[in-house]
Amino acid sequence: MNTDVIQELVDAGAKAVHVGLVQASGGNLSARVPESDTFVVTGTGTWLDRLGPGSFTTMTLAGSVVSGPPPSLEWKLHQRTYAARPDVNAIVHLHPQHAILVDALGEQVRLISLDHAYYLREVVRIPFLPSGSDELADAAADAVRDGHDALVLGHHGCSALGDCVSMALRRALNIEEAAAQTYRLLLLGRGELTFPPELLDRIIVA
Repeated sequence: MNTDVIQELVDAGAKAVHVGLVQASGGNLSARVPESDTFVVTGTGTWLDRLGPGSFTTMTLAGSVVSGPPPSLEWKLHQRTYAARPDVNAIVHLHPQHAILVDALGEQVRLISLDHAYYLREVVRIPFLPSGSDELADAAADAVRDGHDALVLGHHGCSALGDCVSMALRRALNIEEAAAQTYRLLLLGRGELTFPPELLDRIIVA
């Protein structure tokens, strides 16, 4: 098991809980193991602020368990996304409150700030499908094939992708911030505001 990847996931889990993106044993994290055909994913029932080396299951990209505890119920969500996107090396699946609420209201998460536009480009919605199901895993994989990195799963949570753990977490943080700002705009009756689409190709972030 790659200890560097594990530590990155441990740190990401602690951060996600600290900022309120998930509670108790909700959510799950994963990362590809470098130079192998395996990935690690949090085990079933693990609390993301209590992770350690024994909290992770090593699985093949074909979906077989290599070692560790029983994997998260959502392991298929991770495995099929990796299969669809060879460029993705980490996935952060959390249950952020504003993202779920805005979606439940039937509203699109607006990209307001430069960071939202740069890191997310667009937040894609997946209608509610049962947790851990083939249907959810396949729908999420289909939605990211063309390069989308930020998903909201209806009445459930978000799935944020990255080429590394820190980028996947950064995207999850931006999804929730964008959703919180969208909610405030809706309260103000200004829900149509968004980052100007014509400026997307001019974005540079230092």
